[in-house]
Amino acid sequence: MAHAQSVAWTATRLRHLASLEHVRRAAEAVTGLAADDDVEPLEVAWLLVSLESAHAWTTEDAPRPPGSEPADEELREAGFRLSLEMISAREAVAGRLVYHLINEAALPEPEFCAESGCPESCSGRHDSEHIDCGPDAVFEDLARRGIELERPYDLPPPRRRPPAEEEPPLTGFDGDPDELVDGYGQVLAYFGLDHENTEVLVDAAAVGLVADVWRDGPLDAIHAAGTGPTDGEIFAQSVDLYRTARAALLAARDGGPEELLVFQAIASDVRLRWAGGSSFTLMACGEPTEEFCHDVDNRIWFTGKQMKELGWRTALMHRAMSAAVKTRGHFGMPGWPAVAATALRRTGALDRTDAPGTLHDLAAVEAALREAPDRLGADALDWLCRRGVFVPEADVPR
Repeated sequence: MAHAQSVAWTATRLRHLASLEHVRRAAEAVTGLAADDDVEPLEVAWLLVSLESAHAWTTEDAPRPPGSEPADEELREAGFRLSLEMISAREAVAGRLVYHLINEAALPEPEFCAESGCPESCSGRHDSEHIDCGPDAVFEDLARRGIELERPYDLPPPRRRPPAEEEPPLTGFDGDPDELVDGYGQVLAYFGLDHENTEVLVDAAAVGLVADVWRDGPLDAIHAAGTGPTDGEIFAQSVDLYRTARAALLAARDGGPEELLVFQAIASDVRLRWAGGSSFTLMACGEPTEEFCHDVDNRIWFTGKQMKELGWRTALMHRAMSAAVKTRGHFGMPGWPAVAATALRRTGALDRTDAPGTLHDLAAVEAALREAPDRLGADALDWLCRRGVFVPEADVPR
């Protein structure tokens, strides 16, 4: 019976993955057509309506794995990529239709025809393709309708990529690329990481990307503040970001460094509620976030430049070295199973009377530690962190 269910789920899963990809490609096509002036605005509108229908039919009744099956990360990533493409399509169509409506409502202005060099057949109506109202117009328009909101100058400054003089130095880029790769390989081999194994390399690079881009630097100061995140919240969020980093790195192999922007957007989203059921957001904690966002941008830029100049695999080796040196016992690394086994043994020896409910069933704790620690919840992870269950054996006082 279990075998029959597994076979049926495999077939269903493959069909659903294919459906998600087909709709994603349709959304990509709609985005392109929305920017094509040869396609009439009404046709663009109908394209979006039909795309939304396909999206709803594909996602509303998404199949679920049998009860014994773990959460399917590939399905999750495919759904996430479809969501991003749908956002792009909606934005493109909305922009096209907004300007179409404005242009249709515009009055003729024949006095500008001579200045614009219009043909004799011009109706005197000159279409707009871009209108810049400045940063305050929308707030003033809303205020006239009784909606008072903070103006842009009351909010954190806009995100930007740093100018050239602020970009981090590319250490080692001027040397022989082969020597650089050999050096990376020697470091990874010293720490027991098989960089020739692509899966191992991607896993380690994803861990390193999270550590370098998100965890180190300004987040340390925010963490140390009284309003900063707990150890458990950081643990849960880092696991969730690892999955996003891994998907972005794999996508960058074929799609180029631009695929890293998905990870950048999520890692630097100061309004995002963190994983593990946490309500924490960087914006709400009251700490300065401009430096944090700027640092994330810098480090993603650096990895993207490495990919362009040295290749995808070399850039991954660089980030994998960080993981090997700093976080070799993190979820996603080859050493994690041993860390999880030790944590489980220590958890079983603790009095868990006052522990969060997810820690009462050791079998469920074992499965979560092995497959998705954030599934335990940020509170449970914080409870475990405070009791040192994840401290490496070598660091435990004798």
